[in-house]
Amino acid sequence: MPRRSGQPLSAAASLRQLLDSLNREQRRNQELLASLAFTLRSFTNLNRFLELVPLVASRLLEAEGSVLVVFHPDGRLWRDHLQATPGERCAELLRQLSALSDAQLQAQSGDEAVAALLDPLIRRLLGSAEVFATSVVARSNQRGRLYVFSTRRGYSWSDVHRRHLQLVADLTGVALENEWLQQDMRRHERLDRQLSIGGEIQAQLLPDHCPVIEGVELAARCRPAFQVGGDYYDFIPVQPHLSGRRREQGPWALVMGDVMGKGVPAGLLMTLLRGMLRAEVLSGLPPDRILHDLNQLAQEDLAHSHRFVTLFYSDYDPRSRRLRFANAAHNPPLIWRRLQGRVERLDAPGLLIGLQSEAEYGCGEAQLEPGDVLLYYTDGVTEATGFSGDRFDEERLVLAFQTVCRSGIGAQGILDQLFARLDRFVGPDHQLEDDASMVVLKVREEVMLPSLPVV
Repeated sequence: MPRRSGQPLSAAASLRQLLDSLNREQRRNQELLASLAFTLRSFTNLNRFLELVPLVASRLLEAEGSVLVVFHPDGRLWRDHLQATPGERCAELLRQLSALSDAQLQAQSGDEAVAALLDPLIRRLLGSAEVFATSVVARSNQRGRLYVFSTRRGYSWSDVHRRHLQLVADLTGVALENEWLQQDMRRHERLDRQLSIGGEIQAQLLPDHCPVIEGVELAARCRPAFQVGGDYYDFIPVQPHLSGRRREQGPWALVMGDVMGKGVPAGLLMTLLRGMLRAEVLSGLPPDRILHDLNQLAQEDLAHSHRFVTLFYSDYDPRSRRLRFANAAHNPPLIWRRLQGRVERLDAPGLLIGLQSEAEYGCGEAQLEPGDVLLYYTDGVTEATGFSGDRFDEERLVLAFQTVCRSGIGAQGILDQLFARLDRFVGPDHQLEDDASMVVLKVREEVMLPSLPVV
């Protein structure tokens, strides 16, 4: 009898130990990421930040060591910033990497070619170690490679490891891009340096062009105000390993967000959130879980800055034309239903990012049909003030949106017409008080072929 009564207690104690261990590991990982994020916000010396990257990556993934290889914007190896840990184990590796010729690296075209050159060299120099790698990317361009390695028996590579390594790589890409922006700033003589830097930081957040997604047309534009804001939109492949037509047919995340506040701090915070969000997208989780995890991950950084973020996150599957979405208190997008000839709002319950650590988010779903048009926008559009002192407001936007959609023009034409109406409302002698951003997604109308007569 005593043995039977003791067995449940032993199982409960084992469960408590397991939960305590998992909680300690989660806290440790959060502290490591928070320390890297804090250093990103406050660093004045790029080399000091990059020294932390291999250390954080190896500890986060419980690996034996890590290697960071970075490039100049023109593709040359940035030898001054090669980093690795542990130093003794990687000394020869760093020496041979430094000996690579710039011409050899610059001759490689694309991420896969650079990886094909560097990865075998890294694996050969590390001997029997298991090696895992990811690219450091800034503005859709490869800026380096981040490796972790381990010779420990039983060491395995998991989805959690992949997400953590990608997050560290994205934060590194942000740090490198910020460094180049700082260098550009020093080369330009401008009266207001803060606005200059902020404008460049904000510009790096936005995609250079809209991606090709099967069955839809996309158009996007951010109209910056005089002061720098924190507007952000993005198109993120949920399965980035796909390429060509398979990528066009695969699911995509479409995001619109805004940091509350203006100036360089808002731009920097949105840069940080962008890196975190892009890493979260790789998880493939539904939109409500993406926002939940992003809110928890960014909680400490946003609390210290006394700022919050509105964010509308959606994912779209071109094959089913299904759109799933979650909203962190952002302006709900508008959808024009071609068959019904009316405009609807897409919304779901959710708090601002950074407001409450345990916030929950609802998940909505919409089935898009041929000819339907979706409009994402920021509050700089609806809060724009006209010469009479009135605001453009949502009602005017809905009426303008409905009118241009009925004309049957494409996504770019709809976007141009909406901005033209906004400009007329504000007036030629007035300026926007905040950034105004809009993204238009139009589902292509299916071509109906005439039926052939039966012979």
